Amino acid sequence: MHLDRIRLSQIMRRRFLKANERQTGGPNERSAHRSAKERTVPDVRLDEVGLWTEIKLRIIRDYSAAYSRILKKQTIIRHFAYIDGFAGAGQHISKTTGDLIDGSPVIALSYEFSHYHFVDLDGKRAANLRQIAAGRDDVSVYEGDCSSVLLDQVFPEYRFEDYRRALCLLDPYDLNPKWKVVQTAGGMRSIELFIIFMIMHANRNVLLRGSPESVSETEIAKMTAFWGDESWRDVAYRKRQGLFEEILEKTRNEDMAVAYRERLREVAGFEYVPEPLPMKNSIGAVVYYLYFASQNATGYKVAKKILDKYREGGADSV
Repeated sequence: MHLDRIRLSQIMRRRFLKANERQTGGPNERSAHRSAKERTVPDVRLDEVGLWTEIKLRIIRDYSAAYSRILKKQTIIRHFAYIDGFAGAGQHISKTTGDLIDGSPVIALSYEFSHYHFVDLDGKRAANLRQIAAGRDDVSVYEGDCSSVLLDQVFPEYRFEDYRRALCLLDPYDLNPKWKVVQTAGGMRSIELFIIFMIMHANRNVLLRGSPESVSETEIAKMTAFWGDESWRDVAYRKRQGLFEEILEKTRNEDMAVAYRERLREVAGFEYVPEPLPMKNSIGAVVYYLYFASQNATGYKVAKKILDKYREGGADSV
């Protein structure tokens, strides 16, 4: 089974490279955004990203194209925005090719949204985003904590009753954002989410450390803030009878993924939450789960079709 996952990853990588060649005209031809490298802020750190991130970016590209096209036709909608809560520098380095590639902010700028909101905690990355968007008056860049910026400055601009809508990407490095961000978006009814559950980070720092009692208070607090309450403990562990006493053992990643999907529906109040897409690294381990959450039936149908295209190993997508 382990070898099968590795072979599948290798097949995906070859197909991905071929697809890139088809899109760019050849393996050495650079895309239109390669000139963005000239605008990179000195000393800004660009992430080196794996194939799973490049697939995620394709998903964001596909949905952004459909979302902007559909909303543009709805004359009743006065304003629709793209929000990136963990925008990064706007560019990455591909582990697959070694090339500079577009991050989600640059991808979003390729489509006609009314406004773009980019948030990052790192000052140099925020500065790089400002350089990428230089000369545009439809881009706002925020340097600060995602949860605070979205709740205090961005989300209040997108009230349902004002006929304003937004597509929001929450793609953190760790267990973020705080649950209040997700629940607020669900209650507003005007914001659709792509959100990442960093299950590998959760496993390394919380769930695979024997028991909750052996985990630092800081990591416990992060997990609880991300989940919204301490019910994650009941999902993450189950009791079984040992030789002398009951033993806590970790449940499967899939159990956590299913439970978080239920929270998006039952607690955050999103009506439509398709099955999340597990994003795997080169050895087949799940790095994170990619969720979509919406109050809109059309958005759900479009997102589900895109996610399903990549679900079975990405074979049909690349």
